[in-house]
Amino acid sequence: MHRLKSTLQSATFATSLALAGLVSAPTNTYADSEYAVTQIAADLGIPWGMAWLSPKSIIVTDRSGKVNRLDTDSGKTQAISGAPEVWARGQGGLLDVATNGQYQAGDWLYFSYSKPTKEGAATTLARAKLSGNALTDWQDLLVTDSSSDKRVHFGGRIAIKDGFIYMGVGDRGNRPNGQNLNTHAGKILRVALDGTTPESNPFTKQGKAKAEIWSYGHRNPQGLCFDNRNRLWESEHGPRGGDEINLIEAGGNYGWATVSYGKEYHSPAAVGEATEKPGMVSPKEVYIPSIAPGSLLCYHNTETAWANRLFLGALKLQHLSWVAIYDDLSVTDAQQLLSDQGYRIRSLLEDHNGDIIFAVDGGQVYRYTPTDK
Repeated sequence: MHRLKSTLQSATFATSLALAGLVSAPTNTYADSEYAVTQIAADLGIPWGMAWLSPKSIIVTDRSGKVNRLDTDSGKTQAISGAPEVWARGQGGLLDVATNGQYQAGDWLYFSYSKPTKEGAATTLARAKLSGNALTDWQDLLVTDSSSDKRVHFGGRIAIKDGFIYMGVGDRGNRPNGQNLNTHAGKILRVALDGTTPESNPFTKQGKAKAEIWSYGHRNPQGLCFDNRNRLWESEHGPRGGDEINLIEAGGNYGWATVSYGKEYHSPAAVGEATEKPGMVSPKEVYIPSIAPGSLLCYHNTETAWANRLFLGALKLQHLSWVAIYDDLSVTDAQQLLSDQGYRIRSLLEDHNGDIIFAVDGGQVYRYTPTDK
């Protein structure tokens, strides 16, 4: 396992669009010889999740609880009503949105959010349909056993594959949750599209273990996606140092908080007993210092130079990071992009033409176009 140092050289930008050779570029575009970044929209709060409704239309969730439809050509937005009450405190609120493959009118849209409870809030998986500019038939599919008044580590990223929904849930700020199979906190879950539990899940017959658990030992999953070979990848926040990229296996124990590469926030002491331990799955990459990955994109277009790469949006170190996946499942050859722009990149999408759409905590959505793709 190769540790990534978060100090890689970033691309530099020209001070003039004319020097970049762009013709009729809009004023909200900047570029150099390698790529161009164009602002599509602004004022979208904290755009936490995005999903395609059509080749030119995206549904965008705002952590405060709002939902918008975004036209990627014109940049126009349309408010969508019908979202539920959310616990919009700290890291909680309206989180991810996903579709089951290519969206068609009348299909279900899948959401994760922090649902208010007597104890505070619980990460919740839900679905709804889009009728005009309103969400209808809202259904909570799984209110996870993760309720707490702590404002951190909700997880919430969704990935859908072959009729199953995978969703990450953070440890909710309680470290022992990661190794406790009697709670959903600190886990990646798998349910059917209607929210029922598949009998093929690894812990369905193990005593009081939550039957929805797919893997455990996670601190705060913030990225979840399937690559071209149907492998499930996850990125998660470690403590101070020790952010991870993991290849998720059914029933796998990813160690938190027994093992970790991170340090305590209040001292230089290591978190956990060691960095690795028999019976616990080691990360494919560790970021030291932390980059705070806010998202993860498995890039699918095989016609560009970006084939077989993972892209991570970094919140703390404010850049777009990519790593390459090799046949032996190692993950390396990292590069940081856009690190001189100050973006807290929260969400990522791949466009049909191979561009990357990314949203940042300032409320903007951008298009990233490499000139050599």
